[in-house]
This record gives sequence, C-alpha cells and structure tokens, in this order.
Amino acid sequence: MNTSNAAHTALLTTVLGTLLFAAAAVPCAATVKTAAYNGKSYDISLKYDDECYPGDAVFIRMKLTSSQGYKKTKTSASVELKDTKKKRIDSTDFFALKNGINGVELLAGIPLSSFIAPDTYTLTITYSFSGMDPMEFSLPLTVLKKEFTEETIPLDGKNTAIKKDDSKERYQQIQKLNAILETSNPASVYQLSAFSLPVQSPRRTSFFADRRIYTYQGGGQTTGLHYGIDFGVPEGTIVSACAAGKVVMAEMRNSTGYSVVIEHLPGLYSLYYHLSSMNVKAGQMVKQHDKIGLSGQTGLATGPHLHWEIRLNTAAVSPDFFTGNFAYEPVK
Repeated sequence: MNTSNAAHTALLTTVLGTLLFAAAAVPCAATVKTAAYNGKSYDISLKYDDECYPGDAVFIRMKLTSSQGYKKTKTSASVELKDTKKKRIDSTDFFALKNGINGVELLAGIPLSSFIAPDTYTLTITYSFSGMDPMEFSLPLTVLKKEFTEETIPLDGKNTAIKKDDSKERYQQIQKLNAILETSNPASVYQLSAFSLPVQSPRRTSFFADRRIYTYQGGGQTTGLHYGIDFGVPEGTIVSACAAGKVVMAEMRNSTGYSVVIEHLPGLYSLYYHLSSMNVKAGQMVKQHDKIGLSGQTGLATGPHLHWEIRLNTAAVSPDFFTGNFAYEPVK
C-alpha cells in the first residue's frame, strides 16, 4: 500500500465521520456503528458500539480483504483502549473468525471495569495485513454513567471461616483458576451468537458489580465486589450452559463449592458456582442449554442460589451484556 500512516488515518477518519447507524444489537447504550476503508491494496469493514456502560465490554468485528489474496501467517491485529490523556488502559489481540482466499474476519473484545470513569476514550487499532507494514487508526468510545448497588452481608460462623480461609489449599485453588482465566487460545471459537441465561428464573438476589461489605461473626468486616449475578433458585434447580464451549474446570472449591467453568471464545469464560452437583467433567464439550449441574449452596453461600459469572481476559464483565448480539453475528 502506498498511502502513509497519516494519509491512511485521514481516510479512515473521513469515513468514520459518516458512520452508518444500524439496529441496536447489544445491551450497550447506542446503536452499532459501521465503518469502511477502500484502498488500492485491500479493504477494511468493521462494526462496533461507540457507547457503553462500565462493566460491559467493547467488541470490534473487522474484515480485511484483497482481490490479490493474502498471507494468513502474516496478518495480525490488536486494539488498545486509551483515555483522553492517551494513557493505555487495556489492550488485546484480535483472533480470526473466518479465513478465506482473499481475506480474514477478525474479532476482539476489551472488558470495561465497573470502576471506569464516564468519559470519552479512544480505541486504537494496529494491524498488519498479509505482511504489509503495520498501520493504525482510531475509533471514538464514550462510557456513560451507571450506578451500582451497595449491600452489607452478615456472615455466620461457617461463612466467616470460609471468607477468612488463608490455607495453602485455597491459595492453590485460586492460582489454578487464575491460570485458566489467563489462557487465551486463538483456536477456541465455539459460539458467537447471543448467550442464554443459565436458569429458568427471573429472580435475582444479587447483581453484577454490587459493592459489598461482609460483616464477620465475632466482629470485623471486609469489602468486596460481586463479580457475577446471583439467581435465587431452590436447591436442585437445573443449571444449563449459557453457550457452547469446552468445560475447563469442574470441581469442588473451598469458597465457591461445586464449580464449573466453560471456555466459549479466546479469553472468554462462563463460571457457575455453589452447585449441589455437577453433570460435566473437565475436557468435555457442551452445547448451549446442555445441563451442567444442579444449583445449591456449597461453599460461601448464605442460601440456595446460582452464582453466574463471565470473565473476559481475566476481568469480570456483566453477564447480561452477552445475552445480546455482542459479536455482531448476521441474523439468520
């Protein structure tokens, strides 16, 4: 390609200045934005949402094509989230959805902390297509204000002991889970369509990113953040996989009881805690709606419920975000 970085950015800015509106597709604040760039050597088209809330995620779906063909092994892309002072907040690599003779379709998702300040941000995309020189362009992003619930949870003797547990066993369990959540396998693309709720119940007893204070029996307290959604369902309620994927953990843990973790996309996992029993094993493939266990109150639980959590690149994100068309899949 003969255009310089500056000229390329200007061309993209011109196109992005006339972004087309589409129907709302994900539980963000705005409609999907589309943009395109047509060059001499290749073309780019993309979709993303330019307004989101704290605790959600930002996904970008990008397609690069060339009539001259392309080299799969020499194509890469990444995205970086920056604030108004151009300070990097987070970054991640794109992974391939489809490879063809003339191009590739890519997807990337960046989690937004529930503590991120409402403000304007920039998504800077850097890519190298078919071995060409690296290029970059930027997309605007607005994070809107959102209020989160605050709650105080008194713990009995059993739960106080679990919360204060600093044993080697619990430490090893935490390290094992963290190692899983830190894994991002580019080949692990199991489902792009909307996720479903894991139980057939509208009753929620706690919400994503609740700011919590735990009070201990005998005195003392600690603060924490609730990383998922709690469904107040009776013990023995069927729990289903929210999406197709690979079971990467199914075991008893000190704090979360019987726990199941499923990988859905590179770096994207769903977690199910406090089960009374499990119907799956690590390494098993599951389909959306498959039964994976029964709800319960094992581990640190003040009553029977299901804790459902989603992690993206290790960060907890709102599970509700993924019940929309977060990957901009074509409607069938």
